[in-house]
Amino acid sequence: MYDMSDFKKYSLNPETLLYEPLKVSLKTRFLKTLLVFAMSVGLAVLYFWVYNAVLGYDLPKTAILKSRNARWASRIEVMNRNLDIYDEVLSGLQMRGDDIYRSIFGMDEIPEAVRHSGLGGENRYAYLDGIGSGSLLKTTAMRLDMMTKELYVESKSFDEVATLSKRAGDMASCIPAISPIEPKTGEYRLTSSFGYRSDPISGRTAFHAGQDFAMKPGHPVYATGDGKVEQVQFNFFGYGNVIVIDHGFGYKTRYAHLKSINVAEGMEVKRGDCIGESGNSGKSTGPHLHYEVIYRNSAVNPMNFMDLEIPLEEYASMVDMRGASSQAMTREPFRLKKR
Repeated sequence: MYDMSDFKKYSLNPETLLYEPLKVSLKTRFLKTLLVFAMSVGLAVLYFWVYNAVLGYDLPKTAILKSRNARWASRIEVMNRNLDIYDEVLSGLQMRGDDIYRSIFGMDEIPEAVRHSGLGGENRYAYLDGIGSGSLLKTTAMRLDMMTKELYVESKSFDEVATLSKRAGDMASCIPAISPIEPKTGEYRLTSSFGYRSDPISGRTAFHAGQDFAMKPGHPVYATGDGKVEQVQFNFFGYGNVIVIDHGFGYKTRYAHLKSINVAEGMEVKRGDCIGESGNSGKSTGPHLHYEVIYRNSAVNPMNFMDLEIPLEEYASMVDMRGASSQAMTREPFRLKKR
């Protein structure tokens, strides 16, 4: 068998006319090997240049990465289309919550600043900064987080609505619906009404936030709806002796210029409870009751919440019923049953 390791090169010696083995130096061998390697690298580079630049083909690894990237891009596009649908549904829920549910129960709308506020904290997307600020993946991640935040805010809003809806049966008794005084002809007269007027003291045009009932001091003043006493103040100026009742569902009432006050802050009251007496305290040009109805932090016309033509017997029976109930509770507080 022929052994390649025995292969040698020979050259003719002209003097002896014999073939003698050709001796090649180590340096020559190294240079030849280096030349062959360089030519191989050059041919490889030339091949890839022609394959990629001239023919326009991708390298195998590049083609694999592009294929994977295309698949993920397609998935993200599908996710964004689904997010478009979810965003439209969420917008409808937000509009329904603000314009219908929260409005029915007198709740303020959720501010846009709260709905679309940032998530706060450190950079949540630092791990995506390397792929560019406008990348589809980073934009989708930010959009998904923002929608999650909006969904949380809306869920809390519906929780609040659900809590108030359990008290919906009490709403009719809480909303101010009667006159704060007994509407007996000749005992009072309507003076300054709701709206702009000439201020009786300064003479300037100013907004009057309530309805004035001119009458002698000492007339009973009644709560116009169930609620909790939010404020009791005794002042020499402004509203004078004043009571503010929070009725819930966005409603409050204010009773000003009183002579005396029968309630304290935090006390629960019912419609028809006597809470004080009319007077002439504070900034007043004569004895009268100043009455306001406030809905969602804005004053509204009190005359839309009362019927001054109600029969006196009906009004009196309601007040007497509340008075009798209050006296019974006073006479028999927390009585224990005998076994």
